[in-house]
Parts: sequence; structure tokens; C-alpha cells
Amino acid sequence: MVAVPITDPAGLAAGAASLPLLDASGGLDAPLLAVDLRHGAVPGHVLDGAIERARDTDRLLIGITGHAALPPTTRALAEALDLTLAEGDAQDAPLVPVPDAEAALADVAAAVSAHPQAALVLARLLRITPALPVRAALDAESFAYSTLLGGTEFARWLEARDPRAEAPPIPDPVLLDRDGDRLTVTLNLPARRNALGRRLRAALIEALGVALLDDTVKHVVLEGAGPVFSSGGDLAEFGTAPDPSTAHLVRTSASPGLLVHRLGERAEVRMQGACAGAGVEIPAFAATVLAAPGTTFRLPEIGMGLVPGAGGTVSIPRRIGRWRTLHLALTGAPLDAPTALAWGLIDAIS
Repeated sequence: MVAVPITDPAGLAAGAASLPLLDASGGLDAPLLAVDLRHGAVPGHVLDGAIERARDTDRLLIGITGHAALPPTTRALAEALDLTLAEGDAQDAPLVPVPDAEAALADVAAAVSAHPQAALVLARLLRITPALPVRAALDAESFAYSTLLGGTEFARWLEARDPRAEAPPIPDPVLLDRDGDRLTVTLNLPARRNALGRRLRAALIEALGVALLDDTVKHVVLEGAGPVFSSGGDLAEFGTAPDPSTAHLVRTSASPGLLVHRLGERAEVRMQGACAGAGVEIPAFAATVLAAPGTTFRLPEIGMGLVPGAGGTVSIPRRIGRWRTLHLALTGAPLDAPTALAWGLIDAIS
């Protein structure tokens, strides 16, 4: 079990999170700090100091509380933290409801210990993307993702991964069906669980571009053939860009998520199965997201030494808040459909 240093609001205000993040050799020193919010009222000047320190720290700050709701003053501190683990049925977006806050903290600490660079980059990215316009936020995400492509954590994942055989070619990786003013776009690689490789991505961008240019298309439905809407990026293609800067330009010049966002109220996504990565990030841009019973949602990128790179640090926080987005990404655990509905990641189960 990873030991987690713990402070309280007074300790945070006094500078507990402000010690240098890097040691003399350039290694990370205590990238995660827990903040105990379980001990009742805190003087206003202490909270103000703690909030200021939280907003300015390099470390990842995780609050823990035994309450499903916080008083307004303490909630302001929870907003400044990267996330707060709360025991009970917490409804407030900065709070992640868990059965046992200390056990959940241990799980988060293990994830951060395994991939501290990716975890810190993600936490700091999520502090800024919700306040940026969508296009600028996507640029920031891509800069972060491209940086991590050159990192040691991603290199380790690449070396350890199992080789994947290329799937046989599909004549039409995306199917289009026009019915009056309605256009249905179907991802058509069910044998690969609609993994978003180059061919599928290019075809999807072309299809969404057609809808954007045609004012007579009033409703666009995006769905996936087979048992899974999309399992995310095609892992066989990870790490195949010639260099990180090229990867950044490719990602930002042709973003399916941005096109879904630009469709506005016209965009609807229908999901099913074990959706992951881009298969969660892109749908979250849509005005309406429907999920079949039993659908699950997972962000696995931290385990690869990366951050979500298909727009997830932009689309998902706008639906469920940056705090729950961070928890979903750090743990890599699947989120079930009822919880996704309660949080606002999807709009209905049908």
C-alpha cells in the first residue's frame, strides 16, 4: 500500500503543499497530498489561505470527508482541490461518492504512484480546460498528450503491451443513412469493437463534416454497429506517429469531438457495451447522449502513461465536473449507466 501524506485545511494554508515537487535528482517528491475535511468548522481566514495554496500548488490534492454534503465554506475549498472523496450519496460535483474514503484514497494513491507524470499532467490540465473555449481547451489537451507521448511512462506501456494483429479491411468503416432531415452515422468495425483507428477516424470526420455543411440535416445520430459503441482508440496504432509534434498537429487539425461539438443541438449519440477512451470522450460533446442498459464508461489512458486525448478533458468535465472526471481517469474503473446518468455523463438510459 502506498503511504499518502495527509494534512488538514490549516496545514494546507500553512504551506504543506508548497514544498518543492522535484528532488535534487529531478525525481518527484510526494506528488499526492490528502486534505482531511472531516474535522468540522474551519476559520474563514484559514479556508481563504488553504484555497489560495490549493490553486497554486504543483501537487495533486485529494480531499477526504465522511459527509455526503459540505457546508458552503468548506465546499469552496473542495472546489479548489483536484477532487474530494466523500462517504455516502454525494450529489455535489466536487465530491466523488465512495463507500470508504480512506480505501478509495488508497486506490487513487496507487494509480498516482504507478504513473505520477501522467496523473500530475492530467490534474493540472483539468484545472484549466473547463474555463477555456472548446477549441483552445482541445489544443491544451493535445499539447499535454503529445508531451506524454515522449515520456518514460508511455514508453514502458508500449514495451509491455501485447502485439495486436491488424483487422481485415472493411469496405465502409462508417455507414450513412439519410432519412429526410435525419442522418444516421454508424461506426462499422464491430470486429474491432469500433476502435477508432486512422480509417475509421477519417471516415467519421468526413461524415460529420457532411452534416455540418448541409443545413437540411437537422438531426445527426451517431451509433456503433455490434455490441460495443466504441472501445476507444485502436491500440495497434498507439505510438506510431513519427514524432510528438506531428501527433499534435494531426490530433488538432481533425478532431471528431470538435465536429460533434459544432453540430450543437443537432447531435445525438447512442451508446452500448463497454465503452472506453475516445468511445466516451467524443460522445460527451453531443447535446444528447443515450445509453443502453448495461453500458459502461471507462477512461484507461493514465494506465498507458497518457491523458485522455480525444477531447475527454474538455467534453467530460463540462458534463460531470473536473473532479469526477479526474477520478474516473485516475482509477480507470468502469462507471455504470445509472451512475453515469446521475452524474450527467449521459442523458437517458434507453
